Amino acid sequence: MNPTTDLSMLTLVSNASIVVKIVLSILLILSFLSWTVIFRKFFAVSRAMRQTDEFEGRFWSGTELTKLLDAANRNRESSGMEERIFAAGMSEFLKQQKSSGNAVNGVARAMRAVFTREMDKLESGLPLLASIGSTSPYIGLFGTVWGIMNAFTGLANLENVSLAVVAPGIAEALVATAIGLFAAIPAVAAYNFFNNRVGRLSNRIDGFSEEFLNILERQSRS
Repeated sequence: MNPTTDLSMLTLVSNASIVVKIVLSILLILSFLSWTVIFRKFFAVSRAMRQTDEFEGRFWSGTELTKLLDAANRNRESSGMEERIFAAGMSEFLKQQKSSGNAVNGVARAMRAVFTREMDKLESGLPLLASIGSTSPYIGLFGTVWGIMNAFTGLANLENVSLAVVAPGIAEALVATAIGLFAAIPAVAAYNFFNNRVGRLSNRIDGFSEEFLNILERQSRS
């Protein structure tokens, strides 16, 4: 192999075929989207966990439910998802209690509706991470296969073929696989991490909702 052959990443990319360059461009865009979702989801999930901790601390401190409801209504824009679920349930409980006296079923439906809406917002972006993680390696593999095909097709008209002639073309093709993995690995890792955190938060809110309903049921009987 010629020791002066430049096999740097920039040179390999600039010398790649148009199809490989398109593949690399797609992978870089997917990687950018992936990291954008990762950073946004990190702050969103961390904020949701912190707000849940803060609200549960106030809820279990013995503060009156009506005072918690007033605080939730005043701070509607900055309240956490669990606090909004509580506010929906408590508001429904007060309305139903005045009209029918048995409000637990209506409270459960109101809380479930808000819970579903809040979880949809928190889980937004996770399907994109899953798609990027599962498809990026195959997109990179397509670029690699295409690049290797071009490299060997170009050798058909050469009489003297050596490793020095073949290596640059194969190296250019393998860049696509490397970029594909670069896009896929963070997306898969982040998806698993956030899916686990969101699942734990969902179970935590489910448990809180059951306990809150039990409290309201006891109040409605008293």
